[in-house]
Amino acid sequence: MSEGVILALDQGTTSSRAMAIALDGSVVASAQEEFPQIFPQSGWVEHDPEAIWRTQRRTAEQTLERLGNRKVVAIGVTNQRETVVIWDRRTGDAIHNAIVWQDRRTAGRTRDLALKGNEGMVGDRTGLVLDPYFSASKIAWILDAVPGARERARRGELAAGTIDCFLIWRLTGGRVHATDATNASRTSLYDIRIGRWDADLCALFDVPMALLPEVKDSAADYGVSDIFGPRLPIRGVAGDQQAALVGQACFEAGEVKSTYGTGGFLILNTGAELKRSTSRLLGTIAYQCNGKPTYALEGSILSAGSTIQWLRDELKIIRDGAHAGELAKGIPDTDGVYLVPAFVGLGAPHWDSAARGAILGLQRGSTIAHIARAALESVAFQTAELLEAMAKDGVAPQRLRVDGGMARNDWLMKFMADILNIEVLRPRNTETTVLGAAILAAVGAGEFSSLNEAAALWKLDRKFEPDMALSDRSRQLAGWQNAIARVKTPG
Repeated sequence: MSEGVILALDQGTTSSRAMAIALDGSVVASAQEEFPQIFPQSGWVEHDPEAIWRTQRRTAEQTLERLGNRKVVAIGVTNQRETVVIWDRRTGDAIHNAIVWQDRRTAGRTRDLALKGNEGMVGDRTGLVLDPYFSASKIAWILDAVPGARERARRGELAAGTIDCFLIWRLTGGRVHATDATNASRTSLYDIRIGRWDADLCALFDVPMALLPEVKDSAADYGVSDIFGPRLPIRGVAGDQQAALVGQACFEAGEVKSTYGTGGFLILNTGAELKRSTSRLLGTIAYQCNGKPTYALEGSILSAGSTIQWLRDELKIIRDGAHAGELAKGIPDTDGVYLVPAFVGLGAPHWDSAARGAILGLQRGSTIAHIARAALESVAFQTAELLEAMAKDGVAPQRLRVDGGMARNDWLMKFMADILNIEVLRPRNTETTVLGAAILAAVGAGEFSSLNEAAALWKLDRKFEPDMALSDRSRQLAGWQNAIARVKTPG
């Protein structure tokens, strides 16, 4: 193992980050920058690809400037998943804003495909449900919306990909058009059973295969970037939630983690088995090394940290997440208030694109504190739904590893343990997404012989154990289910 560092690029939904991670897992230098969210219509969410690139490049440059004489041995990339860009192969310029994973504009298209009996085939090959959350229908929408785009795609002038793919193209000056298996598995175009783009799926969604990138292992050679001065090899790539699974050292079947960022994502390692859910959870690729995929079962919460951001930016009733936590701790309960954050619909296990958010149970004495606490509690309630779905699929974990910004909130993590009725384990380094990208790059660069060698980097910070009375837990979960029933669309 060398004394070098990994430059980990973490392109997220609301910000771009770069961290220099030493091979003992410590953070040597970092930088972060937010970029604007674009909401053209209700349920539509876009990003400016140039803002993504500009902020990601700038944070990388700032991190490198703060490194001193430490040598960068490789770059690792992790990214918001499902968000897609289509760009000109000659210029590298996007032909439309990126359509974000939260976007619901293609709900009608995916619903029509489901009504025509296609959900079984899609689920069998991809592990996914037919939902606008995934990339395929977004790619088709851009091709239809931008004049001449379909003809240009047929002529081979355009490229498409998730955000990792777009960044790799820019980092390598257009020399590499590639993605990893975890990101490919989120498109609805990739057959995760055999590991290749599927012609039938591309035809179903009307996406030309010529647009799509080469699919590689999560630890592999993604070319060399020279835009920062020295030539830096790109050796690790994974979608953010799979990168967090790696950063949480969940390398054994049955181990589970949940990341709380803009959304919330519960992923259970199922090893070599692609488990088929009967509860509308997702089968996906956890990571892929040496050509062999490790599979996972996943539940997706569409709004977690974004709910707190909404309280701050739109309602303007809190200063930040810490303020929300202070308000929550200051009262004994929500006094019957529930906040269902279905701003862009409901994710697993409901997959209801048309559902919209609501604050229920308000009384004359309800305060900002009640709403803030209800917003935080909604994250735990949604996680409980995912674990219940996993239990129906025959898996009942007894402990949960947590990470992401919201995991730093002690009050919320204790409430989580109480509502889930299992142990909640928080690592010392809650930035496991970045750590996972660094670990994959270190494996790809030969600094670690395998992922298992990196398991020693995981260190426990705190264990939260449940002690809530069963009657209180049952009452609160029943109230949540009543609230969910009020916002779900009929049928």
